[in-house]
Amino acid sequence: MPTPDVRFWFDPVCPFAWLTSQWVRTVQAQRNYDVEWRFISLRLLNAHLDYDAHFPPGYEAGHTAGLRMLRVLAHVRDDHGPEAVARLYPAIGARVFDSAPGSYDATRPGAVDDLVRAALDDCGLPGDLVAHLDDIARDAQVQAETDEALALTGKDVGTPILHIAPPEGAAFFGPVISRLPSDDDAGRLWDHVVGLATFPGFAELKRSLRELPQLRALGVDVDAGEVGPQEDWHAGSRRQKK
Repeated sequence: MPTPDVRFWFDPVCPFAWLTSQWVRTVQAQRNYDVEWRFISLRLLNAHLDYDAHFPPGYEAGHTAGLRMLRVLAHVRDDHGPEAVARLYPAIGARVFDSAPGSYDATRPGAVDDLVRAALDDCGLPGDLVAHLDDIARDAQVQAETDEALALTGKDVGTPILHIAPPEGAAFFGPVISRLPSDDDAGRLWDHVVGLATFPGFAELKRSLRELPQLRALGVDVDAGEVGPQEDWHAGSRRQKK
């Protein structure tokens, strides 16, 4: 398989990965990049933590849903190729993040199954792939790709992770964005990010204040251009304590 221009590690339930992926797809179309979509699981990243003590309510169900979706995506890649993953991720993400608040609730029985089944149908993929949501045999594969990403960046990161011009190019967590740039700004933002990330010796540029992502599912009025309220994500996550 030819080496891609960009490798992008995502968890399908991460809103920041979703926004960054949409921006990267815009740049991909503008510059004819080849993007390889790879897996990183927030549930596996946080397997050592007590969710009740460290995260807001609902996070364990959300992260577990992401792992279940990645199991299906792993089967899709093996059976239908990486191009099918490139189609299925946005079909899933649109249902999770671009629908009305409450349309998708990971704590509701059957919600993940229904969402994935509909996304598979959107992509013309077999609906019976939904049976792999609970195929824990795939967890080792997802863990291996998660470890692969962390080996490039270090462990104190989340999603997404990008690798520019692999295997020798720069890899980094983010960029974390809460709004989509315009088509005109997308390439400029890309050039700024790559220029900074590839500067020799660059390590980190960070702040913990983030806007709530500009997504319908989070209650932000995207059509009206509403900006989400700022939140403090200490340690780069919604952990309630370190």
